[in-house]
Amino acid sequence: MASKIRILDGGMSRELVRLGAELKQPEWSALALIDTPNIVRQVHEEFIAAGADVITTNSYALVPYHIGEERFAKEGRALIALSGRLAREAADAETTRSVLVAGGLPPIFGSYEPQNFDPARVQDYLSVLVEKLEPYADVWLGETLSLIAEGEAVRAATEGTNRPFWVSFTLEDADTQAAIANPKLRGGETVAEAAEWAAGSGAAALLFNCAKPEIMASAIKTASAVFAAKGVKLDLGVYANAFESNTDDGAANEALHGTRADLTGDRYTGFACDWVEAGATLVGGCCGIGASHIHSLAARLKGTSA
Repeated sequence: MASKIRILDGGMSRELVRLGAELKQPEWSALALIDTPNIVRQVHEEFIAAGADVITTNSYALVPYHIGEERFAKEGRALIALSGRLAREAADAETTRSVLVAGGLPPIFGSYEPQNFDPARVQDYLSVLVEKLEPYADVWLGETLSLIAEGEAVRAATEGTNRPFWVSFTLEDADTQAAIANPKLRGGETVAEAAEWAAGSGAAALLFNCAKPEIMASAIKTASAVFAAKGVKLDLGVYANAFESNTDDGAANEALHGTRADLTGDRYTGFACDWVEAGATLVGGCCGIGASHIHSLAARLKGTSA
């Protein structure tokens, strides 16, 4: 089984801060691209050194929600291209194995904000991200999506690019026990409904991210059952966050939330083993999961000495 597992990278923001970049709202991780792009590349390199097989472009905050409409219009294309180039350079510098670059496609109208989704405007921004990341991306990753409609927007935006697309939904996790019993997206749709959509969407992988690790195995089991019933094979994946419980009621990146002291590399890897047992083949980390966690994942799940 280990040979089938691919390790994703971890969360970008805290690694940027750890290495000396400044993060503040509204720009958030986009500020590092503007002021310290060398640190962005260093984060990519450290995740690769830790064992990541896939790194995601630092394009999550390159939307008007963070950088504003005016800056997006004037500088967005150049910043998006820079995020792609930095990831591509880091991946190509690894000569011992192949590292894929995922072109990160964020929720355009804000994390954990399904009520703000605007189907009439979403392609105005997604199309720019796809255009400028396409020269650098091996796969597309629509991530931290709260609605199936957001996944469908990613499918439409990437159609015709000749790149596979992965879609990753964030899960409701305010009540962990309830979520385990009936896992739902943050927009209220069920994981089963999302899996039904993914099965017919042409997606190459369905993932779940930016929610507590405790609920992820249930989501993987639910999606796996849907795929088995429909006779389809898609990769399944997880990259959970490390947010403290009392910070989960706000938007995902409205501040630098506290992270769980108990979620060591070993404990996080223990959760990841459960996800793999449930059927996941793509495993990494989201907010608060750093290079040390990815090192633990790679060592346990792939037997590496990264």
